[in-house]
Amino acid sequence: MYSETLLKTLINLDNVTGVSGDEKAVAEMMKKEMEGLYDEYIEDPMGTQIFIRYGKDRDKKIVFSAHMDEIGFIINYIEPNGLARFLPVGYHDDRTAVNQDMYVVTDSGERILGVTGSKPAHIMTPEDHEKVIDIEELYLDFGTDSADETRALGVEIGCYAGFAREGYLMNGGKYYTGKSVDDRAGCAALVETLRRLKGQEVEPTIVMAGSVQEEVGMRSGAPLVNRLNPELFMAVDVALTGGTPGIDENKISTLMGLGPAVKYYDWDPILGATGSNVPRKLTNRIIEVAKAHNIPFQREVITGGGTDAWSAAMAGCGVLAGGISIPQRYMHTAVGTVNMEDLDYTVELIVNFIKEYKTI
Repeated sequence: MYSETLLKTLINLDNVTGVSGDEKAVAEMMKKEMEGLYDEYIEDPMGTQIFIRYGKDRDKKIVFSAHMDEIGFIINYIEPNGLARFLPVGYHDDRTAVNQDMYVVTDSGERILGVTGSKPAHIMTPEDHEKVIDIEELYLDFGTDSADETRALGVEIGCYAGFAREGYLMNGGKYYTGKSVDDRAGCAALVETLRRLKGQEVEPTIVMAGSVQEEVGMRSGAPLVNRLNPELFMAVDVALTGGTPGIDENKISTLMGLGPAVKYYDWDPILGATGSNVPRKLTNRIIEVAKAHNIPFQREVITGGGTDAWSAAMAGCGVLAGGISIPQRYMHTAVGTVNMEDLDYTVELIVNFIKEYKTI
């Protein structure tokens, strides 16, 4: 089972736009969803949303951070015939950008719809059929005939673009699919956690953060730690999963439907020396809480990914940092999918971790 309010919150957050660097609409929705649940609100210069609920010990701060941004694109050139070229924002598989409905956000905040185009299969050469079409070779078609017409819509170089897809619960079941469950699922978990803790006295001061620009370099963890000086930082993000064709479970062992994943290790060789080796005293404590409350959990060890916990751990004088992850299929595509029961169990694990928190 899962909470209907949790599902509603995820839908509300997932269906707003927020490519890395332009998270304003998500921030506004986060603030709306958090109404009545916090004591102090801060927006940092980068746009990270910080919601503070004071505990019995105002100075014992623990941060739970979920990133608001989604991967997307940015317009870099408008052709004389009105078609617009674009570049990736965040890490993409080029195959997923072909034949998509997309939106572009203008400087005034208006959403302009378009479609991505490429050479039709009928006239592709044998060599064309053997290669993936690079994002840089694609274009957005707005149904215009000139650059002036495209610009009259408000589309300009520097405008962000993203997948124009609304999320939904699949066939009345427990799987939700959406364009930005990475990491609006984590954002929804933070909101729902404060809902379930409303009216309950807890020892630590809880800081829930909707962070920005995670998809382009995990940039918010360190500023949060430098500002707040917490004794613990937890990234609530999504986890790669096995269990589908072509993915070996001996490489990705986290599965859908088995509960949240306790992060032990991640490392991103694409970005370089980025990743987390989570101290055992933290992973042990999270698992103690899960076992005490019969919350199913998994252990997460991956390469090819990372979270804001990486930059947080090294900020200030150093901080204890780790993560609780929500299993997700089809990461960094327009059809990211999560199991709502996994998401609900994630909330329950965080709630009980907070209620029983003692300095680790």
